[in-house]
Amino acid sequence: MSDETLKVTEFREQEMVMTRVFKASRNLMFEALTGPKLVKRWLLGPPGWSLPVCKIDLKVGGALRFEWRNDDGRELGMSGVYREIVAPTRIVHTELFDEDRTGGETLATNVLIDENGGTRLTVTVCYQSRAARDSALASRMERGMAASYDRLADLLDQAVAREATWKRNNA
Repeated sequence: MSDETLKVTEFREQEMVMTRVFKASRNLMFEALTGPKLVKRWLLGPPGWSLPVCKIDLKVGGALRFEWRNDDGRELGMSGVYREIVAPTRIVHTELFDEDRTGGETLATNVLIDENGGTRLTVTVCYQSRAARDSALASRMERGMAASYDRLADLLDQAVAREATWKRNNA
């Protein structure tokens, strides 16, 4: 697996695509992307941020709510609704930040594909306009996502190591 860093590309007029390969199964990845206790451990953005509110009602039509807090007290909130869930391969949901700087609601499509013993996660975010997408890119959001995905990779590595130990000890 050679793509163990986040790659962000522009795609079509209004879309951004983020891709990274993780050393974990799709089932484990799906759990890490949808389990609130796990999401609170990795979806933190750059250093200094926490995720004190992480609500996930994982069903079509179910809501999600994330609220981040910085060490200096700044807060950032985002809400959305799940549109499609196909475990463990696909999650589609809307996103709307409380302080909207990207021109309205976006649609995020997460696709998980088996790749060389790991999982390729591809997230396509569709914005309301090219200007909205470009504004998101200019915000350096990829820096926060890269830091979050590094945390996610560490969390998954720990889970895979525990699973391997369990299998060795119980074979």
